[in-house]
Amino acid sequence: MRIAIVAESFLPLMNGVTHSILRVLDHLQERGDEVLVIAPSPGPGSAPVSVAGATVRHLPAVPLAGYTNVRVALGGVSRVKRILAGFAPDVVHLASPFILGWRAVQAAHELGIPTVAVYQTEVPGYAARYGVPYLENWAWQRVENIHLLADRTLAPSRFARDQLQGRGIPRVHMWRRGVDTSRFHPSKRDDAWRSAVAPHGERLIGYVGRLAVEKQVEDLRALAGIPGARLVVVGEGPQRESLQRLLPDAVFTGFLGGEDLARTVASFDLFVHPGEFETFCQTIQEAMASGVPVVATGRGGPLDLVDNSRTGWLYPPGDLERFRRHAEDLIGDEVKRRAFADAALESVQGRTWQAIGHELVEHYRQVMSAGPRAHGATVTASLPRRRVFQPALRPVGVRFRSSFNTRRNGAAS
Repeated sequence: MRIAIVAESFLPLMNGVTHSILRVLDHLQERGDEVLVIAPSPGPGSAPVSVAGATVRHLPAVPLAGYTNVRVALGGVSRVKRILAGFAPDVVHLASPFILGWRAVQAAHELGIPTVAVYQTEVPGYAARYGVPYLENWAWQRVENIHLLADRTLAPSRFARDQLQGRGIPRVHMWRRGVDTSRFHPSKRDDAWRSAVAPHGERLIGYVGRLAVEKQVEDLRALAGIPGARLVVVGEGPQRESLQRLLPDAVFTGFLGGEDLARTVASFDLFVHPGEFETFCQTIQEAMASGVPVVATGRGGPLDLVDNSRTGWLYPPGDLERFRRHAEDLIGDEVKRRAFADAALESVQGRTWQAIGHELVEHYRQVMSAGPRAHGATVTASLPRRRVFQPALRPVGVRFRSSFNTRRNGAAS
C-alpha cells in the first residue's frame, strides 16, 4: 500500500501520538509499504527526514505562545492537498487529528482518498483543566467535523467509542494499542535501584507520565504518608517544580526512556494514574506487562484496561479518599498484591504491536475496498446547526492558565 500518515506531532517530540505512529511505521516497514508522514516542523535543530523507511515531510509551524513543545502547522487545506496529490496514497491515516488533521481530512475528501481517523486525545476535556472552558464547545465541534468527514474513526477504548457515538459520529470502530511485553517484563525488576530509593525497604508506588495539568498529578497528594510506602514520580513537564513542593517526600526521577523506564516500572510495587482524560493510557498496560497492579481513575481508557478487584482498583473520579484506600489495600497486603500482579501480567498477553498492526491494516483495506464516500460538498452541509463560540485559532498570542507540555515520559498515553 501507499499510506500517508498525518500527525499533529512527531519526532523529536516524544508523546503518546508519536509513540503509536512509530509502532505503526515499524509494522508497515516490515510489510514493505510505502509511507509518507506529514507533520509540523519541530523548529530549530535536527528533524528526521526518514523514519523506519518512511519519508517525513515537515510543514512550517510555530509554537503556541507559552508552550514551546506545542507547534501548530501553518498553511491551509491547499498546501496539504498538493502534498497528498503528489504522493497519491491509497489511504490517509489521521493521527489524533485536530488542527493539521482538519486540513488533511478536507484535502483527502476533495481528492477522493479514503481516510482513517485515529481518535487519541480528548482535547475538549482539556479546556476546563486549562482554565478556558468556553473553548470546549468549539473544540468538540472541531472533533465532530473531522470524524464526520472521515471514512472511518478508530477509538482506543469503549469509553472513547461511546463518547464519539454519543455525539453523533458514525463509522466508529475499536482499535486498541499494543504493548511490548519483551521490554516491559517482571524480570526487569531492579533490587539495587529499589534499595537506593527506598533504603528502609518501603514499598514503591509509582506514576509515569507528563507532569502537566491534564494528568492531574497533584492528586497524588492523597497518597502522601501511607505507612511503609514511598511515592516515585517519573516524567517531566511544566508542573514539576510545583509538584516537588507539593510532594516533598516523593522521588522525582525526571524523564526516563528505553530500558531505564522498563527497569523502573518493573521495580514498582503499585502503579497509579489519577488522570481523568485518558482515551487509553498506555502506561497502565506497560505497568501490567511488568507485573505491577494498578489503581486508576474509573473514567476513559482505564475502564477497559483494569479489571476491578482482579488486576487493580478503579476509583470514582475525584474520590481521593477512595484512591488512598485502594492504594493502602494493595500496599498493605502482600498476598493480594501478588495475586493482582499475576492477573495483571496475564491480562496483557497477546496484545502485541504486531497483532495491533494487522488490525490497522485490515481497517485500511476495508475503507479502500469501500471506496471514498461522496465528496465535493462542503462538510458543514451535513452537520447539525448549532450556535457555538468559534474563536479564530491564533498560534501566537493564545495564553492558557498553565503551561501545556506534550512531552510524554515513555510510551503512548
